[in-house]
Amino acid sequence: MVGADDRRLDVLRAIVEDYVLTQEPVGSKALVERHRLGVSPATVRNDMAALEEEGYIRQPHTSAGRVPTDRGYRLFVDRLSRVKPLSVAERRAMERLLVGAVDLDDVVHRTVRLLAQLTRQVAVVQYPSLARSSVRHLELVPISTTRLTLVMITDTGRVEQRMVELPEPVPAEDVLHLRGVINASLGGVALSQTPPIVADLVETAAAEHRTAMRALASVLLETLVERTEERLALAGTANLTRGNVLDFPGSLRPILEALEEEVVLLKLIGEVEPSTTRVRIGDENEIEDLRAASVVSTGYGPGRTVVGSLGVVGPTRMDYPGNIAAVRAVARYLGDVLAQN
Repeated sequence: MVGADDRRLDVLRAIVEDYVLTQEPVGSKALVERHRLGVSPATVRNDMAALEEEGYIRQPHTSAGRVPTDRGYRLFVDRLSRVKPLSVAERRAMERLLVGAVDLDDVVHRTVRLLAQLTRQVAVVQYPSLARSSVRHLELVPISTTRLTLVMITDTGRVEQRMVELPEPVPAEDVLHLRGVINASLGGVALSQTPPIVADLVETAAAEHRTAMRALASVLLETLVERTEERLALAGTANLTRGNVLDFPGSLRPILEALEEEVVLLKLIGEVEPSTTRVRIGDENEIEDLRAASVVSTGYGPGRTVVGSLGVVGPTRMDYPGNIAAVRAVARYLGDVLAQN
């Protein structure tokens, strides 16, 4: 807002806050009554006229108050001086819900439900990405002398399981030996760095183990490297129907259909550092069907390591300070949970 003073920014902030709270267009009289703006109603009307001319607010219909535009929300978010802290009850709910989780699936599903409850928006949580994980342990479980189950556990708790068909019978003691060799070579290694190590496992294997190791290496590469799909959890789609007709003037169907596409969801929450919160408002979304919505997202992971992203999707008329705080807090807590496992 070039040349605008702090007073107009205060007026815009008041309009956004009132519209989010009441779901009704905001008039100058209501602003004067609800907010201590320190100026006359005439001055507020002039400021609103200037804000409308500059594209920060608009009049949805004749004789109505004003509502923020996407540009107005963007300025509001960019000039946020504070983020609304979570209440004591919200923090207790977060700790209580996540503490009892038994495995990664449980952690992710509890997290996405919690985020939807805290924000009353659609919540999306990406499982820790294999591309950003390291090998914690590999287990080989004999099913028969020619078939093994390979179980990979990552440092983020993600578990991948594959069947391995061996070209010839392998004794149980040889399976134990192969497991030991593989774990000694891959334990603690980032998945992105494993291909040359796996290739070396075949080259350096003893002659009597090379055939089995070659079969294992093929499945290992598929599990460690070639598995490109990412898993996501979604909750709170019913929250999209809580607003009014001004939130989504068209049909909700395109938005709901877009949210069913995992590729779309991954683009929405993107790759964001844990210390950074990304807010995309309305037309800033590259997905056309979601240009009536806003997305608040961030990354999460143990310490400074980013292993996944999470966020919320809702109408542009959302509680940005509260949603930003909730997204940050849940991401931070999820990172702490992963660090403890």
